Amino acid sequence: MSEPEITPDLIAAHGLKPEEYDRILGIIGREPTYTELGIFSAMWNEHCSYKSSKKWLRTLPTDGPQVICGPGENAGVVDIGDGLAVVFKMESHNHPSYIEPYQGAATGMGGILRDVFTMGARPIASMNALSFGRPDHPKTRSLVHGVVEGIGGYGNCFGVPCVGGEVRFDASYDGNCLVNAFAAGLARSDAIFYSAASGVGRPVVYLGARTGRDGVGGATMASAEFDDTIEEKRPTVQVGDPFTEKSLMEACLELMATGAVISIQDMGAAGLTCSAVEMGDKGGLGIRLDLDAVPVREAGMTAYEMMLSESQERMLMVLDPAKEIEAKAVFDKWDLDFAIVGETIAEDRFVVVHGGETKADLPLRTLSGSAPEYDRPWEPTPPPAPPQDVPRIDPIEGLKALLGSPNHAAKNWVYEQYDTQVMADTVRTPGLGAGIVRVHGTGKLLAFTADVTPRYVAADPVEGGKQAVAEAYRNLVACGARPLAATDNLNFGNPEKPRIMGQLVGAIEGIGAACRTLDVPIVSGNVSLYNETDGTGILPTPTIGAVGLIEREDDLIDGRAQTGDMLLLLGGAGSHLGQSALLLEAQGRREGPPPPVDLDRERRHGEFVLANRASIRAATDLGDGGLALAAFEMADASETGLTIGEELSIAELFGEDQARYLLAASTEAAEELVARAREADVALEVIGRFGGDALCFGSSSTEIASLVKVHRETFTNLFG
Repeated sequence: MSEPEITPDLIAAHGLKPEEYDRILGIIGREPTYTELGIFSAMWNEHCSYKSSKKWLRTLPTDGPQVICGPGENAGVVDIGDGLAVVFKMESHNHPSYIEPYQGAATGMGGILRDVFTMGARPIASMNALSFGRPDHPKTRSLVHGVVEGIGGYGNCFGVPCVGGEVRFDASYDGNCLVNAFAAGLARSDAIFYSAASGVGRPVVYLGARTGRDGVGGATMASAEFDDTIEEKRPTVQVGDPFTEKSLMEACLELMATGAVISIQDMGAAGLTCSAVEMGDKGGLGIRLDLDAVPVREAGMTAYEMMLSESQERMLMVLDPAKEIEAKAVFDKWDLDFAIVGETIAEDRFVVVHGGETKADLPLRTLSGSAPEYDRPWEPTPPPAPPQDVPRIDPIEGLKALLGSPNHAAKNWVYEQYDTQVMADTVRTPGLGAGIVRVHGTGKLLAFTADVTPRYVAADPVEGGKQAVAEAYRNLVACGARPLAATDNLNFGNPEKPRIMGQLVGAIEGIGAACRTLDVPIVSGNVSLYNETDGTGILPTPTIGAVGLIEREDDLIDGRAQTGDMLLLLGGAGSHLGQSALLLEAQGRREGPPPPVDLDRERRHGEFVLANRASIRAATDLGDGGLALAAFEMADASETGLTIGEELSIAELFGEDQARYLLAASTEAAEELVARAREADVALEVIGRFGGDALCFGSSSTEIASLVKVHRETFTNLFG
């Protein structure tokens, strides 16, 4: 079959700019073959090369005494003591999920699970952070159903519990939903597997499912804006099979225990191309591939298609040749393909042979290490004007406006479609801040959360970036967990627009500052850019997934108050209504600066909660909706009423000032906590009492059952 002529249109269709193509000509000294053009396109697109964000990502804190492996591998690895490590990462599948919601979301789950077990860890928990357009947009309902069913369909069949996440709605996501998937696993800290190839002449082995034409060009598509040709991109979406992935995981973990694995890499974005190049580059070796040996499920596949296919459930491995027979027997047992498709070579070459012809012969390190790196022009986000006025609204009516919004209503309809109890180690399911699982066979617990407030980031990227980390930190602290580390999923619009690039730069600055002060290094992550349709970008959405450790089950703060318990406010009264949920949901206003984040105060208050967790029955942080929404959610979780007798202002009830918590404690414990807070110079006061069947804010009150009904039925009524 003759290959297409390399034309300017073909180059542009591969997402390469003229100056980037000129750079390719300078590197190889000739016109590339069609397969080579595809390989460069895959390795140099934004999704794989981070060419617009590399400069700024380097400023993030990534190490600490607890960090075993930071960014650069399939997932981050953090020590949790007793010879164990938690392995975790968050990654996006935004573009595929908008084009084909079920398979886009399902294969997002599959990809993130592979990232974890490729490191030698058995997955124990998943989360997802989802952003959709307006509920009344004609496509939103089908997207919500498709994405939720895709996540549930894959995760439930694979057998990993979903323990947390978030769902939001905003007009900016009308043409570009966000699907961010998180997975975490457990491994022995002395048995982590990496992707760097080593040893010349060692076999390169293809593992797992067969290669098809699904997903060809997926990574390039994920680095482009959408327009009215979106339906033409459907073939770039991968198709997943969770049962094959489950077998692949078991086979890989079994094989790893034999000592046969030298290095291993998931075939994710850009498939065989990216996995082979990354293994060779990290190990300082070249790779030679013979595509005639690649197991395929479709006849007549070209070298171009095989190199760029993103068919799922596949791995690439460098094998100890002495254990080849033993390794093949493992994969035969699990009814998975095992094929030697190449070898490591000493020369700095990436050689691809098909049908006896050399289809690509490129300098390998150049493909990875010499990708363009841009210092794009950027503009700082101008400070917003303060809000015009304070809403005049009855407190209960204000609370109802929040509970009746899909952004703040209970998400039971979503997470009840996910298996939250498989593996029987889930301690807390979604809906109460952080999700929690046992570290099986030990007394330890791990807590997981995902958070960001995009309207804050849009108004002030630096403060919004700080707040995303601070809220994730508080969610962990509120259940008694000491925060260990984080993963980030940076979702933004077109970085070639200085305004958008400024949002990215500012958010990374804020995230870095918060991670340093709160001792929460970023150990893995993902950047998803060009989230735009017809020139309209999403709200900047840098999702933070964070992990915390509870050393003993007795240290867990379980989140439920008892009748007669005192309600305490840590951190002082609210005052900040700029960018608040109340303004947005009750009056349709997105005004003012977001609440400032005092990171030293965040740390001080977090340390106070952790030091006194034995005296605290329940805790929650104050974020969206301020004191009013947090108080309702705590009462709802405790299945009791709550009275705050003092007349509080709208700003005090709904202000979203940071570094604050609500605590529940017995009368005696509350007195002790107030005394300890005085000694620690921390603002803590008793503001209410649990009990009865009403929610009372001063003179404004209603039966809590009526609020619970609104809270629990809103989402189901919209999407059920």
